[in-house]
Amino acid sequence: MTLPTTGNDDRLILGCWRLHERTPDQIALLLEAALESGIRQFDHADIYGSGSSERLFTQAMQTLGCKRESVVLQSKCGIREGFYDSSAQHILNSVDGILSRLDTEYIDTLLLHRPDALMEPAEVAEAFNHLQAVGKVLRFGVSNFRPMQIELLQSALNQPLCANQVQFGLAHTGPIDAALQANTRFGGSLDRDGSVIDYCRMNGLRVQAWSPLQFGMFEGNFLGHPDFAELNHELNNMAQIYGCSAGAIAIAWILRHTANLQVLLGSTDPQRLKSIATATGVSLQREHWYALYRAAGNPLP
Repeated sequence: MTLPTTGNDDRLILGCWRLHERTPDQIALLLEAALESGIRQFDHADIYGSGSSERLFTQAMQTLGCKRESVVLQSKCGIREGFYDSSAQHILNSVDGILSRLDTEYIDTLLLHRPDALMEPAEVAEAFNHLQAVGKVLRFGVSNFRPMQIELLQSALNQPLCANQVQFGLAHTGPIDAALQANTRFGGSLDRDGSVIDYCRMNGLRVQAWSPLQFGMFEGNFLGHPDFAELNHELNNMAQIYGCSAGAIAIAWILRHTANLQVLLGSTDPQRLKSIATATGVSLQREHWYALYRAAGNPLP
């Protein structure tokens, strides 16, 4: 397919976790919708569908005739059945599997999927050095890491870590609650992540917000959910003001943060994806951003 030359925005990433739940035709339509919406970066992991999501993605991209150099491919490794593994050999083996399934000679970014309590930074560095030297991985990052875990790993690396994926959205405001509710007895005032967004901002890591429309641990989507009546009421109001969907407003709320976050969109519905992707054209006014934060159940001192 011929890709549009305008409208590309690196703030949106298509998360490919659930591709294995769709047919090849459905996946092709989804990827076409993503590309038409200006989305060029795709997020994978070796565990998604036990590798089948990556294979199905590759088949769909070939069906669309999309050239490798026109997209940014990111994948993750380190989660195994019942444990985490950041050993050099597992990282190297995982990347070889990822490259085979994505039918590419390199991936743009490799992330360690979860912190490993048994991580040896020097061993990770050994794997990263080899992967970069042979051209299999261009950049490296992490996912769900706290600042001190990033510091520990970075101390052994020759490459600067470029990204950290964390869950963030209107139903997961933890990464900003401690700062906004500082010096109070509000529950959100407890610093549970070491001010991870501020840390990444200061140290050159791009924060990628995963599951931005989910609540709980994958318990569901808060859009239209009765347990989030006040939030949905406010989202619908904002949708009327800005002339877009409520979903786009929820994503625009994340994009409005001054840390220049990226957002992983997990929708597998092409039309919904297109609707949400219009968030890049919405710049929420400050009072509207805070109104949504409060409507999500967060008090301001």
